[in-house]
Amino acid sequence: MSTEEFRADARADPVAPGALLLCRAHARAVAPAARLLRARMVLTRAGENWSVLVPEGGPWLNGTEPVDRVLTGWATALAVGAPWPVLALWWDADRAGYTFASGFRRPVGYVWLSGGTPVGEDEAMRTFAACLGLDPVLDVQSLDRLTKPDPSADAPARLRGLLAVLTRAGVRLPAGLNPGEPADRLREAARAQPDARTVEGTGRTAASRTEPDVGGGCLGPYLPWSGDPRARALAFAQVAAGLPLTAWGLRRHSGGWTTAGALLLAHGTLGLAYDLGRPRD
Repeated sequence: MSTEEFRADARADPVAPGALLLCRAHARAVAPAARLLRARMVLTRAGENWSVLVPEGGPWLNGTEPVDRVLTGWATALAVGAPWPVLALWWDADRAGYTFASGFRRPVGYVWLSGGTPVGEDEAMRTFAACLGLDPVLDVQSLDRLTKPDPSADAPARLRGLLAVLTRAGVRLPAGLNPGEPADRLREAARAQPDARTVEGTGRTAASRTEPDVGGGCLGPYLPWSGDPRARALAFAQVAAGLPLTAWGLRRHSGGWTTAGALLLAHGTLGLAYDLGRPRD
């Protein structure tokens, strides 16, 4: 990195930590999965077939854990147990970036320093575009511009540029939910939406006290209630992935990755328990 780039980042105004979780699903599908993150959030619509979760708090606000690590864990946890992808946007005084998670695939992401200097890998942008089904020419060209130096664009501006590209995929963030805004303003903007709802962090209670809904109710997409061999294999895979991920998160004292592992274990264990308990023909 050149001296001029370092100076550009040093001149950037400090930005309070903030985060948004964009889910490619309707709010009614996102709510039950979001409860398992054990965090209080505001959920509202964010365009056609998109919803946004705005955390009301987080360990990054008191400096106990970096916002990017927590959001990566949350995005992974949500995406692994659901049939829709998750895009986490995060920022703090030093950096901003995104993490995109979809199923069991390895998450991809990109980072900019506070002054807008790109420090990610260009291939991550192209993988991100392919996973979302963006235009391989026009949209990828727009994303590529975000990976080039631009003295006039700081890190939040880079995220706004990313969101501008995603409007072609149906993303429409409500007014006031702008990258770079502090957490309290994000909460207020989310709560002001007519369809906003609060998602309580009830952990396993929300799942364990709800009966399975084979007809496709609120828990249907997240837990393998069908009992067929594919659902059983998915449950085993979730348990197998959740155990080492939870252990790794505990060793690293990472709340985000510990939550991701615990959510995998919860999905897999409940799926296996249902499969073992259902009557056989």
